[in-house]
Amino acid sequence: MDGKQTKPGYYVHVHLVSDATGETLAGIYRAACAQFRQLVPLEHVHVLTRSEKQLEQVLKDIDAAPGVVLYTMVNESQRDQLAGFCAERALPCIDVLGPILQAMSQYLGAPVSHETGAQHIQDEAYNRRIEALNFAMGHDDGQMAERAAQAEIVLVGVSRTSKTPTCVYLANRGIKVANIPLVPGAELPEILTGKTDGPLIVGLTISPRRLVQIRRNRLLSLNENMPSQYVDEQAVRDEVIFAKRLFARHNWPVIDVTRRSIEETAAKIMALAAARKSGEDSLQTDRGES
Repeated sequence: MDGKQTKPGYYVHVHLVSDATGETLAGIYRAACAQFRQLVPLEHVHVLTRSEKQLEQVLKDIDAAPGVVLYTMVNESQRDQLAGFCAERALPCIDVLGPILQAMSQYLGAPVSHETGAQHIQDEAYNRRIEALNFAMGHDDGQMAERAAQAEIVLVGVSRTSKTPTCVYLANRGIKVANIPLVPGAELPEILTGKTDGPLIVGLTISPRRLVQIRRNRLLSLNENMPSQYVDEQAVRDEVIFAKRLFARHNWPVIDVTRRSIEETAAKIMALAAARKSGEDSLQTDRGES
């Protein structure tokens, strides 16, 4: 977005035009906008734009709120029409997938299929993702722990260490993941006590200070009162130490989620799983605050 000079807090209209669901476009757009911290994008989402009438409405919307235009469209005529419209108004108009498809086509020596929404076809990979999502929900927060051995990965950690959202993220990659909460004094399920060559077990740890903050915010959002130990700093510290000692005793790889996003945590877990599958001895342990 190298157009006009932007000022701190500058508002910019961004039009996302797609002939499919727009998920790919939205992901790329948000990743780009994240690099401009002072930018405040005003989103205009135009999905399933396939007919001439629909495109005409999109052009009217762009004319009414000029700005950056990003698009993923299969129809060449509509692409040219959109690009020409923007060129006349000196608006940046970016074909998000075009350069990638062209480069791959040249390298592979194969034509692009130009199939709308091809990534959403219900193929084997799609079915695997759905199965993994169902598995994650069925084995969330210690549910059906006796069947957790069917998982590819088991995440273990005290309450509020991002176990569930990380499981869902990994499930969207087609990976079957279960998660088990650790509560001092509570009996551990067999999957965590027996010797098994089954799932990769990964411990999630976090700074006690940050964990207290997360738990307090959680209680405020739910307008609930919990036992004081749930947010007591010393009790929380003891929980984290208990978990870390358990991880060390079983030699499980550990990931500190204090400063990691869900995506970063998931990427680390996938790297650990890949290393284990290839037989590499590279299961590194993070050091968290204790």
